[in-house]
Amino acid sequence: MNVRVFATEQEAAAACAAHVAEGIRAKPSLVLGLPTGRTPLNVYRELVALYQRGALDFSGVTTFNLDEFLGVPPDDPGSFRAYMERHLFQHVNLAPEHIHFLDGSAERAERECARYDARLAAAGGLDLLLLGIGPNGHVAFNEPGESLQAASHRARLTRETRQAVASFFGDDVSRVPLAALTMGMGAVLQARRVILLAFGANKAAAVTAMVRGPITTLCPASLLQLHRDVEVWVDMAAGRGLETSL
Repeated sequence: MNVRVFATEQEAAAACAAHVAEGIRAKPSLVLGLPTGRTPLNVYRELVALYQRGALDFSGVTTFNLDEFLGVPPDDPGSFRAYMERHLFQHVNLAPEHIHFLDGSAERAERECARYDARLAAAGGLDLLLLGIGPNGHVAFNEPGESLQAASHRARLTRETRQAVASFFGDDVSRVPLAALTMGMGAVLQARRVILLAFGANKAAAVTAMVRGPITTLCPASLLQLHRDVEVWVDMAAGRGLETSL
């Protein structure tokens, strides 16, 4: 892992957006894996600004998002699909047919996950994957446990994770679904390049466990130690447990 500690979250976000833009310019047909939540918001703002300045063209890019709440349709304001529409998709020239999402409202979750994995395989896998990390070390919705699944799957969400995403449901944890559909660890580890972002003191323990701790399914992000091309970009608060200087 190549760890970089930034003075501020905004600096890290700007650097990440510049890296994504460089990747798109080098390969206009880039296959890009995207997260949701608070962590990537500034990255998306920076990407939108680059597009609006005429410095970036998304027309050939293909996107795959990491996850979606189970039982939540794409047009629900609390869905991750709606989040992506608000913060990125409707502001850039991504072709609708190039946007790929797990459908949380699908009648059969297993069939939907298999469809998604087949679509990702047909696209050739992820060229660049942006990730966040949960306070408990999860990536996507691959939660800590005795084992992890390689393929996309239905994941039961921990209470800690549900609390972390309660803002999507009016800060009411009781409204957060108990489960989600998520990309599995296989696709995460097979991505050709990974940038993991983490900001804030509440991510410090997870970041330290990911980078310095043992490789264990009890910290799913620690499996990224096995990946050959991972950037871990954090602000000073999230990186406070690392022996890394600015």
